Amino acid sequence: MPDRYDLPAGFRWGAATAAYQIEGAVGEDGRGPSVWDTFAARPGAVRDGHTGAVACDHYHRYPEDIALMKGLGLDGYRFSIAWPRVLPTGAGTVNPAGLAFYDRLVDALLEAGITPLPTLFHWDLPQALEDGGGWLNRDTAYRFAEYAAIVADRLGDRIPAWITLNEPFVHTVFGYALGTHAPGRALMFEALPAAHHQLLGHGLAASLLHERGLEVMLSNNLTPVEPASDSAEDKAAAEAYDALHNRLFTDPVLLGRYPDLSALGVPDDIHGAVHPGDLDLIHTPGLDGLGLNFYNPTRVAAPTEPGGLPFDLVDIPDVPHTAFGWPVVPDALRRLLLHLRDTYGKALPPLTITENGCSVAEDTDPDQPRIDFMAAHLDALAQAAAEGVDVRGYYTWSLLDNFEWAEGLFSQRFGLVHVDFETQRRTPRASYAWYRDLISVHRARYSV
Repeated sequence: MPDRYDLPAGFRWGAATAAYQIEGAVGEDGRGPSVWDTFAARPGAVRDGHTGAVACDHYHRYPEDIALMKGLGLDGYRFSIAWPRVLPTGAGTVNPAGLAFYDRLVDALLEAGITPLPTLFHWDLPQALEDGGGWLNRDTAYRFAEYAAIVADRLGDRIPAWITLNEPFVHTVFGYALGTHAPGRALMFEALPAAHHQLLGHGLAASLLHERGLEVMLSNNLTPVEPASDSAEDKAAAEAYDALHNRLFTDPVLLGRYPDLSALGVPDDIHGAVHPGDLDLIHTPGLDGLGLNFYNPTRVAAPTEPGGLPFDLVDIPDVPHTAFGWPVVPDALRRLLLHLRDTYGKALPPLTITENGCSVAEDTDPDQPRIDFMAAHLDALAQAAAEGVDVRGYYTWSLLDNFEWAEGLFSQRFGLVHVDFETQRRTPRASYAWYRDLISVHRARYSV
């Protein structure tokens, strides 16, 4: 029985998903196409030609999935709202059927005693907005704020806290810099205006959400960055990577400024994207909480090839790796939490782990690696809390096996619940029972 995690009373236990990864029903009830529909249709873009057209069919099967959440004893469920389901072209006429789906979902969650935690943007930009430039176009930030207000006006009476963006680093780098995710552009550092415009959209939306009395969070994939050696060159490379991966998306929101990006060859105005007053729009609304998606640390060395990136990413030896090839270093989570506290001080709002989980190959193991991963990371989280870090909750990734972006449906499975994508049968794994028991033990500790 897992009972050693000394986390505070009121700590929230949850699970997370994302719309395009689980909902399916991409052509139903007025939903418009997203960049992921377009990208997945490209030959060779996604492993085995898979798409999210059906995924877990959550759009039709959400009552069954909520029953699984209730069986876990979850306090909260983090999901994302599909922008093209609400506004098929990204702006203009609202799709009533799209909002009605989220009405039903939220009401069913509340009836089950589970607090909804919605994310407004988890990478599924309406294709019509991408056709106009996507996040490279400043106007998209304003369309995002309008969308946020529409959804908040419909659901905000039942949902106290909202996440604006999910992992703007990953979306910028994979989607716009490298082209391995939707929308599939390969612009390298010329992609960074997409980062700024996402943050601008966050700031504009946060102001509107606060006007409605709602709490606002932002979730990013953060990683502790360590140099491969003590050499000055490796340390400089690590600083450059930290500025790109972490501080580019955290400093503007918490401190009202961008980090020095000169080592990346990026000017202060991020290729003309930053206008006067933008950083005030991003910073001034403030955050009621910061969501942290954590999977692994990153080791960085000085570049071996001249004229390319100012860093090389190198493997961390002598540690286990997930099926994705990500190094498993649980104490890195503790170190990251302490680093955030020490770096941002009073500017740092309360933290929530909004994603943390382990991918495995197609059921080639008895689920022990997933249990071990969660146990060790929760140990690290509890140690950070004991050292004074204000962390309020843990949302594991993921409730269900899902469409794992460019990896398709079968190669990477993160779910506490196995999904047979042909029959849509859900089968709880051993990690489901382990997490259920952990939540029960923690809750009993503080019951009167």
